[in-house]
Amino acid sequence: MVEVARRVLVAEFMHETNTFSVQLTDEQAFKNSSYYLGDEIPKAFKRTRTSIGAAFEAADKFAWDVVHPVVAGANPSGRVTDNCFEAVTKRILDACDEVNGILLHLHGSMSTQSYDDGEGELLARIRARVGDDVPLVVVLDLHATVTQQMADNANALISYRTYPHVDQYERTWQAAELLEKAMAGEVSPKVALARRPILYALDGGRTTSPPMMELLRRGDQIETAGKALVVSVQAGFSSADVHDIGPSIAVTGNDRAAAQAIAERLMDYAWEQRTFSSIHFTPLDEAITQAKAGEERATKPLVIADYSDNPGSGAYGDATRLLKAVLDADLQNVGFHAICDPEAVLQAQAAGVGNKVTLMLGGKTDPTMGGGPLEITGHVAAITDGSFIAYGPMGGGARRNYGLSLLLRVGGVEIVVISHNGQATDLGQFTSLGVDPTRKSTIIVKSMQHFRAAFEPIAREVLEVDTGALSTRNFKERPYKKVRRPIWPLDAI
Repeated sequence: MVEVARRVLVAEFMHETNTFSVQLTDEQAFKNSSYYLGDEIPKAFKRTRTSIGAAFEAADKFAWDVVHPVVAGANPSGRVTDNCFEAVTKRILDACDEVNGILLHLHGSMSTQSYDDGEGELLARIRARVGDDVPLVVVLDLHATVTQQMADNANALISYRTYPHVDQYERTWQAAELLEKAMAGEVSPKVALARRPILYALDGGRTTSPPMMELLRRGDQIETAGKALVVSVQAGFSSADVHDIGPSIAVTGNDRAAAQAIAERLMDYAWEQRTFSSIHFTPLDEAITQAKAGEERATKPLVIADYSDNPGSGAYGDATRLLKAVLDADLQNVGFHAICDPEAVLQAQAAGVGNKVTLMLGGKTDPTMGGGPLEITGHVAAITDGSFIAYGPMGGGARRNYGLSLLLRVGGVEIVVISHNGQATDLGQFTSLGVDPTRKSTIIVKSMQHFRAAFEPIAREVLEVDTGALSTRNFKERPYKKVRRPIWPLDAI
């Protein structure tokens, strides 16, 4: 008797929503970043070290019959529009019929115009569609805001274990192996969730600092001892004004009560360590002074990271305070990534490569957040379509697209200007425009932590600055209205 291949749904729907952003995220925003349907998906992701690449490899190993309706991901920004959420959700739901298992790659901190908990809503609809007997395993970002609705409707939640996130491929393999066991009836996974009244902790999820390292170590011991199938630690996402904000522990096991006890013990430790922080901001003027002092004898670049204008947390990527400081100091041999300003790119394109152009650059989304537009005259050094293969630690060999992109040379500063927002995580974001970042005296990036995977290895030193843009770390100045109260550190607990 020939065994019939199990039919498995594989899909990706990724968005980290900064609810303070004024920029709604529609279907075009996904298409600007990553949006593949049906037969486009294998061509884009097979043989890549990505989550979907791992899913295809697992399908080959386990002889799954894979249905893959959609892979969609947009750069962090404001709430996902209802039209977009419903369109992508429909593609997933329509592929759910007659499947034996489901493997999803979600962020875990998506909010829409109608739902603060986008993933919870999605998972609830899927569960209602397929019933209780179809195992549903979800790979999440380490910065997921995990809700009870998500835990109740998934059989397993498996979060990344690295920040920068360089293990999406490994975590998806872990998820696939667990899904195979669940479909075979070898395990009956259920998710237990623990939280505390914390808005921000675990050092923002930095996996090289003590709180996360210790929780991951304890989780490894628990899994190795067979006391749980999966222990996942989520740092949460602080730029979302939602009730369920904050860190969490999700434990997947065959016995929910036992898993709950484990999750609570681990969350007790997270509560005890809530004040720990390894983040040290250098005052902007001090960072510029240090860059100026070392630029002539530099053999490796000084990397200055703008924490607060990080597009990876939903910031606009067009704040100009740091760029103005660089230009005012007349820094030399600088690579700057990036200013998101599609209007400026079009002006430069009209001027033509090799010509000078005067334009108002950046600061247009909200001039009060990190600096308004700068009038700049520069040399149009290069224009590309913004598409390239990212081979760095976070790239996995998949294609990136930042839209029509400009290299603008102003004195000794080479400024990358992009049309589709995104943080600096790959050296290809410079080299695709003809800039060798290893030869620069100073590299400027807009990123909180992910830049480290590619840029820290080439740096002589890394400095972090807070320029007062949308993702500033001053939580008490953010207009939270929906978060549960009391909550630390907004309230004394």
